Amino acid sequence: MDPLPPYTAVVLAGGKAARLGGQAKPQLIVGDRPILAAVLDAVSDAERRIVVGPPQPVPDDVLLAREQPVGGGPVAAIRAGLAATGTDVVLVLAGDLPFLTAELVGRLREHLTGDGVLVVDDTGRDQYLLGAWRTTALRGAVTAAQGPTSLRKVLAPLAVRRLRPEVPAGRPPPWLDCDTPADLARARTMARAVAAREGRARPPARPQFLAPPDPG
Repeated sequence: MDPLPPYTAVVLAGGKAARLGGQAKPQLIVGDRPILAAVLDAVSDAERRIVVGPPQPVPDDVLLAREQPVGGGPVAAIRAGLAATGTDVVLVLAGDLPFLTAELVGRLREHLTGDGVLVVDDTGRDQYLLGAWRTTALRGAVTAAQGPTSLRKVLAPLAVRRLRPEVPAGRPPPWLDCDTPADLARARTMARAVAAREGRARPPARPQFLAPPDPG
């Protein structure tokens, strides 16, 4: 099999998280680490990793970018990330996916045909912030967008393939995000269950990420 082309990972880590009391979602702890750390670990083989959002703790080799206007939504955030993208392939990911895996990232890259490929969850819903794209096609789509608009509408003209990953029994779905307190509690419960099955003790949270701990 030919090697997969290099890619850039653009992680959207902004938003006000009003339903979580205004906390920075990507820095919340699920299991033993901030959610954003889990996302960045899943794309550790990217040529470049770009986090779009407000200033926040990230590894030294991760580029921080800011959408314009600030708070302008995912289309503006993707546009900002693409400005620093130099590869022909780009992954666009939400910053609140605590169970994203390198395996799924690899599958998205392998199944990239046409303009892009995105994950469809177990309810049949397109996950627009969990996909791989041809950089030129995606850049053209977001550049042409005028004013505030939905990502679904912007991506509608592109040739998009859908990927329905199978989730092994007992494993959390990789598309699970943390938009509400209930989502966060569910994710933390799942993380503890996985750690218990695997016999792993939960280490303390990494000190460089200043985030509310998992209350256990």
